[in-house]
Formats: sequence, structure tokens, C-alpha cells
Amino acid sequence: MGKSLFKLTSLNLNGIRSASNKGLEAWLAKHAPDCICVQEVKAQAPDVSGRFEAIAGLKGHFHFAEKKGYSGVAVYTRHEPSDVVVGFDGGEFDAEGRYVELRFDTPKAKRSIISVYCPSGSSGPERQEAKYRFLDVFYPHLMALKGQREFIICSDVNIAHQNADLKNWRSNQKNSGFLPEERAWMTKLLTEGGLVDVYRRLQPDTTETCYTWWSNRGQAYANNVGWRLDYHLATPALAEHARTEAIYKGEKFSDHAPITIEYDFQL
Repeated sequence: MGKSLFKLTSLNLNGIRSASNKGLEAWLAKHAPDCICVQEVKAQAPDVSGRFEAIAGLKGHFHFAEKKGYSGVAVYTRHEPSDVVVGFDGGEFDAEGRYVELRFDTPKAKRSIISVYCPSGSSGPERQEAKYRFLDVFYPHLMALKGQREFIICSDVNIAHQNADLKNWRSNQKNSGFLPEERAWMTKLLTEGGLVDVYRRLQPDTTETCYTWWSNRGQAYANNVGWRLDYHLATPALAEHARTEAIYKGEKFSDHAPITIEYDFQL
């Protein structure tokens, strides 16, 4: 007893410059996570250089999209990784800047912290097909990785898994993010795939307090018409270490809220 908890946060920024302008850095300095995984950086290396390489004492490791102002992920950490893996499929989705994995390997353990931004299919059928292609290649990648090491993925998965994970589930059953095929993929990942939805391990029954994303249309945020799209997905051995969870809504840095889980291990 007495050792400090490892505080891990995930947040879709909807643009790192925008989130910074809304107070992200001051909050991080106060919140003091050991590590934060971010998605939708919406910047390229020249935009980050000299400005966002480090935030609140955390060093960033990035996967940028080729397309300007699009996608992009990063992991900011206090701990120096033993290795950094950028991208996972060597093709379509690596060009979109969706995966960065920090490895923290010791003689006794192999652990990774991974930031992933899964595609959204909400803009139309073409992007929904891309989303399905992503899920098709991402699953076997995770299964192979699971055979080699322990990991925690922090991700905007762009899928609400169960009815409890969004306000208006009845009217969204034909909408991207809550389609039967997407939900079935999540179920498979969490059953035969063996990964753990860490938030649901700690909070199996929450509904209105579990949301992490709200549409900018109408009064969705004010009325808490939200979706739970942001996850910590972990191998069982690391998921067992989860102790506390928090979704921060005191300030609004983007259309997503940061989700933080504390684990009783240290890298």
C-alpha cells in the first residue's frame, strides 16, 4: 500500500489548437495525469512544433494524418517509453493518423498504452464502409497484440455499445455509431476477444452519467442528450488494476469529455 495510482485520461480534442484555446493546458496542469491519450489532433508536425510537443510536463508522441486538419492521435506521458509504434495497418488507415502505441517494457513485463481514433461513418455510406474496413483489420491486430503483451487502449471508438450508452437509443438504431454490425463488433471484442471495457467494469449500471460526447446540434449538451463513445479497453490483467473512474464535465474543451481511470500500477 501507499504507492500512487497511475492516472490515465482519454480525450477527443476536436482540434488541439481549439482545445488549447478552451483551457486544456491549464486543466491538465491541475488534473496532473500520468498520461493522456488524445484523438482528433487535427494538426500536422509543423503545427505542433514549438507549441504542442509537450503539454503540462507531458511529452507527446504523435501519429499525424496525411490530410491537413484531419484526424491524428497522440499520447502525452510523464514516462519515457521503451518504444513507440506509429500506425498498425501499413495502408489506408495509417495514412489517416489513427494509431500510436507507447511501449513500456521491462524484464518483468510488457505493457502498452495506445491512443486510437476509430473512423466515424456519420458523414455517409462511403465513410461507413471505411469504418467497417477499419474494424475488420483492427480486430486481428488487437488479437495478435494481446498474444504478445498487456495493453490499455484509449479510444474514441465511435460506437455506443449498449442501450445504456446513449440517450435516444430507440431512434438511433439505424444511425452510424449504433448500428447492429458495429455493436456486434464491440460485443465480439469484449467476449471472445477477451478485452475489458474498463469503465463498465467499474460502473456497470450507469446511463445518464456515462456519456462522453454530445452533438453540437440543438441543445444536446444542455439537455445531456449524449453518447458514450470514448473507452478504455484493456487486457484483463491490466483491467483488474482499475480503481476509479471520472468523466470531467466542469469545462468543455471539445464536443467530447475527458474520461480518466486510475490504475494501481506504475509503468
